[in-house]
Amino acid sequence: MSTRCIDSPSQVGDTGPQKREKDARCIKLRCDIVSDYHKMSAKTPEKVLETLRRLQEKNELSIIKLSEPISNSTPNDARQRISDASNTSIDGPSPTSLDADLIHYKELFSKLRFSYVEQVTKEKFIRAIVGDPPLIVTLQENLDLERENAEAKAQLKNLKLEVADMVSDLEARGRDLSKRYEKIQLETVRLEELPAKTVELENRIRELKDQNEASDADPKLQLPLAKTLSFVSKRKAEQQELARELEALQSKVPRKRKEVERLQTELQPLEVKRQNSTTAAREAQRRKEAALGGVADDLEQRARWWRASESMLKQVLDIKP
Repeated sequence: MSTRCIDSPSQVGDTGPQKREKDARCIKLRCDIVSDYHKMSAKTPEKVLETLRRLQEKNELSIIKLSEPISNSTPNDARQRISDASNTSIDGPSPTSLDADLIHYKELFSKLRFSYVEQVTKEKFIRAIVGDPPLIVTLQENLDLERENAEAKAQLKNLKLEVADMVSDLEARGRDLSKRYEKIQLETVRLEELPAKTVELENRIRELKDQNEASDADPKLQLPLAKTLSFVSKRKAEQQELARELEALQSKVPRKRKEVERLQTELQPLEVKRQNSTTAAREAQRRKEAALGGVADDLEQRARWWRASESMLKQVLDIKP
């Protein structure tokens, strides 16, 4: 588990004792988080939730708290607001009031810069005129001053770019921090709901186990998970094998159907011959019986009587065949 101290706007100008104090607070925060993490690994869910709530209460993040190091490090005289709108927001600052103050300060500094430049220019011009002796500026001095002004403007432009990059970086970090903080809040809520759901699922599993043990179900339904997965994979393999065999048999169906049609075509003349032969045999039997005039039935009865008499005499005389 890795921890990182949260960057705040106060880090822009931290030097000396302030930086050392901030580093010490950051190290202490890291140690507390690591210690709490190791303690949480051996605790129950209720204790874990309690630890998370304590950490959130101790390290609650807000724009006001992040701006406190800057506000506290500024002298009281420098923190006096000029406009009434600014004075009303210092008592109860909020993100909306801070945004309004930022817009107000931008407009105010723009007006003050113009007034300052105008006032300084007038003052220098008047001093140059009324001075004794009067101040005479040569062309070379003007060129040198213009060169110095150009260098100062270039340096100021670079500083503005650095400040803009720093502000954009701080805004990106702030958005990322806000998203991570909201995510932690949502995960904390989900974590609070997990113990109850876990208990409910455990009770449901226990009920299902009791139902399976009480009912005369298939023993295969009571197998453990590993054996069940093995049995399912085996059945799937058998199903795939049967599917392949069925596909092979289905591919042979057209050829077999043609063979059946061919055999049926060949059997039709034979069937006709069989029917004709049966009809002829029945007709011959009928003619034979008609020619004998019933003698065949009398001969059959006499033959049965002789056979019965023979078997009875053999039994009486104990004659073995």
